[in-house]
Amino acid sequence: MKFQVERDVLAEAVGWASRALPARPVIPVLSGLLLQAADGLTLSCFDYEVSARIEVDAEIAEPGTVLVPGRLLAEITRSLPSLPVEFADDPEGVSLTCGSASFTLVTLPVEEYPDLPELPHTAGTVDGGVLAAAISQVTPAASRDDTLPLLTGVNIEVDGETMTLAATDRYRLAVRELPWNPARAGRAGEYLVPARTLADAARTMAPGTPVTIKLRSDGISGTVARPVQIQRNGPDADSAAPAGVPAGKGPGAPSREADAMIGFETGGRRLTTRLIAGEYIKYRSRFPADLACRADMPAGPFSEAVHRVSLVAERGSAVRLSFGAGQVTIEAETQGRARARETVRAEFEGPEPVIAFSPHFLLDGIIAAGVTSGVPHPDDPDAATAPKATAPKATAPKATAKPSGAAEPGPLGPESATDALAGTFIRLEFTSPTRPAVITGGRPGQGTPDFRYLVVPLRAAARQ
Repeated sequence: MKFQVERDVLAEAVGWASRALPARPVIPVLSGLLLQAADGLTLSCFDYEVSARIEVDAEIAEPGTVLVPGRLLAEITRSLPSLPVEFADDPEGVSLTCGSASFTLVTLPVEEYPDLPELPHTAGTVDGGVLAAAISQVTPAASRDDTLPLLTGVNIEVDGETMTLAATDRYRLAVRELPWNPARAGRAGEYLVPARTLADAARTMAPGTPVTIKLRSDGISGTVARPVQIQRNGPDADSAAPAGVPAGKGPGAPSREADAMIGFETGGRRLTTRLIAGEYIKYRSRFPADLACRADMPAGPFSEAVHRVSLVAERGSAVRLSFGAGQVTIEAETQGRARARETVRAEFEGPEPVIAFSPHFLLDGIIAAGVTSGVPHPDDPDAATAPKATAPKATAPKATAKPSGAAEPGPLGPESATDALAGTFIRLEFTSPTRPAVITGGRPGQGTPDFRYLVVPLRAAARQ
């Protein structure tokens, strides 16, 4: 084997593929990155759960296949100078040369490496930018608790030409609808995809570039888990799973179907993952039909104010929203240490003027809903000069769980949210300070919102 590839091309390909490598491989060969030199260069990895494959241009002098330590190769390629990189067979393994730098890597046994999964069924295609934005809006609501495997996934439901993504961690529920092009008319089905892998797949997607969704099993079978309940007491409540949530082990826990996989292909990259078996919650019935209180607020100023005020909120405490004539007052405090208060203009109607939320959960909903609306309100003084809202960049949920209410970045950080949300409005609707509220983007006349965010309020202390 002998080939040459540009350093930047190699570094990007290795960096992307190596993200799918297992942190703790069950067998040594699964830590390897497979390099296949033929018409071009293909890099791939597979750990029986997730696979990644990327094709790049390279000058192939002698075709061949080699399996090298993946994370080590990623570290090496990041440190190389901006010069062509040459790979060649070596008596001790494979040599890598870039300018005056040279490395020899001991290879892993290719014959012991598992075959990458084949996905024979094409489900359909969807615009990469639209799908990436939808993924970024719902994945923050997925649970990080691996003892509840159903909640760590994003449920992808297809029905005709509509795709719906939904995720929940029991304290909030994010749902986004988007158009897609099914390969077969009238296609319907549900696929529960691990949220972390779906967020990684979103990083490969670009606006205007179609994403092909492929399946190795045309549906899901296996043990059906009991429905998941939305927790009503908020993230400061007992962390034990409520009744009806399977613990992930023992009788009634969801089982895996060996053949159920989904893949996302775009721009010479393919990421596949096993589906999570089990029945997802009937989430549409969770949204209240009648909401007596309604507030419309500019998404940018509101998100900035919530972020600033929440700086003084101790872990697990709430930010309090008090609605008055033409404005909303956002308040938070750490007992005996600090207090913050800020007002933002708002239009409110309803009998209950006070409600409180986890600042992290509230910010996720504001940002996702505001970016979705993308339509400036005519009364907004910044509407004429406001930049067009852009889709938030997808971010993978962290592998380790944090205590409920802990501050984490949302789909956009506070700095980038300012530009993305400029000129847009969000709507907050609720019935009482103790019942779930709904956040959507836009105003009346803009049609049915394609993104809805259900969030459970927190109990707030009375204002002093």
